Amino acid sequence: MSNLSTTADDILACARTLIIAGGYNGFSYADIAEVVGIRKPSIHHHFPTKADLVRTLVVRHREEAGASIAHLEEQTSDPLEQLQSYTGYWAACIKDASQPICMCALLASELPALPAEVALEVRAHFRMISAWLASILERGQREGRLALTDAPRIEAEAFMATVHGAMLSARAYDDPEIFGAVAARLIDRLCSRGGKPV
Repeated sequence: MSNLSTTADDILACARTLIIAGGYNGFSYADIAEVVGIRKPSIHHHFPTKADLVRTLVVRHREEAGASIAHLEEQTSDPLEQLQSYTGYWAACIKDASQPICMCALLASELPALPAEVALEVRAHFRMISAWLASILERGQREGRLALTDAPRIEAEAFMATVHGAMLSARAYDDPEIFGAVAARLIDRLCSRGGKPV
């Protein structure tokens, strides 16, 4: 993605916060204008429509996630450490409320009502995370570190769904510890007898 101006960055950051708080339909350009301290025409200059804004935000979110995955892959090739780092990242975000829920998971719950261009990018994010998890699970099985009961692709979807469900539970109960407890149990179940979580 090309570099955006500071104003555009501020608009995107504000939109992310508002989406996490109330979903796609939970904010307007007037809300962003008030928070960022600009006029609505300035927002339209950068993002002509709300769909343009959120599509750009989801693309950036996916690029950031991809960069984080690449960094993690450089840090460790151990499948258990990678899974723990992934869930640990979200546990920390939920605990400090910096990202109490994955923005794309929240948008996915609204998918039938989202503009097509936004829905396309949300699905692309899910496919990227699922493919990455499947590669970890397949490698973990091959190395004898993980015990799968189904194909890596199916296990990856189950893992991702459980992580997102744990985010919802933590939000529903207003208890960040729930996420960590569910995530730890999820990883424990994947461990073979010879592979213990690190």
